[in-house]
Amino acid sequence: MEKTDFKVTLPIFKDNKYYITDFGAVNDGYTNNSKAIEDTINHCNSNGGGQVVIPNGLWYTGPIELKSNIDLHLEKGAVLLFSNDYKDYPLINTNFEGYFMYRCKSPIYGKDLENVAITGYGVIDGNGDNWRPVKHFKMTEKVWAELVSQGGAVDNSGKEEVLWPSETNKEANKAFLDNYLLYKDKETCEKYHSFLRPALFNLTRCKNVLLDGVTFRNSPAWCVHPWLCENITIQNVHIQNPWYAQNGDGLDLDCCKNAHILNSTFDVGDDAICMKSGKNKDGRKLGVSTENVLIKDCTVYHGHGGFVAGSEMSGGLKNIFVEDCTFIGTDIGLRFKSCLGRGGVVENIYCKNINMLNIKNEAIAFNMGYDMDTKAGQEISPEEIPEFKNIFIENIVCNGAKKPISISGLKAMPIHHVYLKNISVQTKGSVKIENAENIFQENIKQRTRKNALSAVILYSGLQISWKALLRSALRQDP
Repeated sequence: MEKTDFKVTLPIFKDNKYYITDFGAVNDGYTNNSKAIEDTINHCNSNGGGQVVIPNGLWYTGPIELKSNIDLHLEKGAVLLFSNDYKDYPLINTNFEGYFMYRCKSPIYGKDLENVAITGYGVIDGNGDNWRPVKHFKMTEKVWAELVSQGGAVDNSGKEEVLWPSETNKEANKAFLDNYLLYKDKETCEKYHSFLRPALFNLTRCKNVLLDGVTFRNSPAWCVHPWLCENITIQNVHIQNPWYAQNGDGLDLDCCKNAHILNSTFDVGDDAICMKSGKNKDGRKLGVSTENVLIKDCTVYHGHGGFVAGSEMSGGLKNIFVEDCTFIGTDIGLRFKSCLGRGGVVENIYCKNINMLNIKNEAIAFNMGYDMDTKAGQEISPEEIPEFKNIFIENIVCNGAKKPISISGLKAMPIHHVYLKNISVQTKGSVKIENAENIFQENIKQRTRKNALSAVILYSGLQISWKALLRSALRQDP
């Protein structure tokens, strides 16, 4: 196993403190404090930077735009609650899910910055429930009926019945599914403004970034999304989205270089700790990889994948280290995914000392037939074929998984040079390998778990009971 030898530069700030209350912020839960927070940030920036302090209290606000040399500090007990009115979030030309597109400005946003941080012990709440669609099968009939009674638009034309926040959003979903180029047309996007829900936190082309101690939760879409950033430290943070949250990813590190993800927890509605680098033609044209990343001492309680590479990886991923992490109840433990059309190379990925409990599907899964925008059956060029190689997975212990290991490559480009060592999985399933070459296995132990099914059901029941304290009883997460 290789060792990390890259350094990550931390931001440095002046010893100045400016409180938003000195600029007119009101702690009453409904006054919009956007201007007070903006004025505090501008004043701090004009004086060379420092700390902008959010005191204990519930602070309602619209979007916040960060500036260089600013540490946005949330004291213990501070809650930033963002408006759920889409009119507060203008459309900007940005990137989401690997495509260049128009999208609502993120509640916390920054571009072309240096030395920026969010620190402290407070909570940042994206107020995302009114933005997101909800799938019927994830709700009990009682909860579904309550949601429908509150308004919105039900769409039962597809495989899954979905409640959209409005008829406009329902219409938009069908329009954009048929033609993703509409995301690049400003007039169309203005028409469907409310459909283009943002990530809670987005930084673009920023250097020396620190997130430390805070909780990010309840995002309209992805939770934390650094894009084209360099020198990123994320430590001691808690990232939460409801388990049923559509596109409710935790962290999406996208086209970024030099990052430390340390001692953090994730409990989310989609993939938890994700490495991305653009999608298809847009991603290949940008051509920026995500590289030099250390993920260490992190815990994932819920997510479609604990650690995930892809599926938007058209610019490539390399030199990623995942160490000393725990995944509990995720759909998949270590998840690698792509499809024809993506292109890009994923290489030099090192995963070691990972503990997993009650994984619903595979402990380790490579899926090159991921069914999102695939060009399977169509004419493709060599640049559209993804390649996964030089992946080292060592010291994995998993108590409970539907399947231990699944490696499913492409005939046009088999997955190759995967090294599996010291892996112990309790499961009823079996190892599956197809369209793969040079898969090296050493000390792979697979034990039959006679009561695996009942144990998984028991765990899911406990999870549902916990979630029910926050919301009415939910169905078992499939």
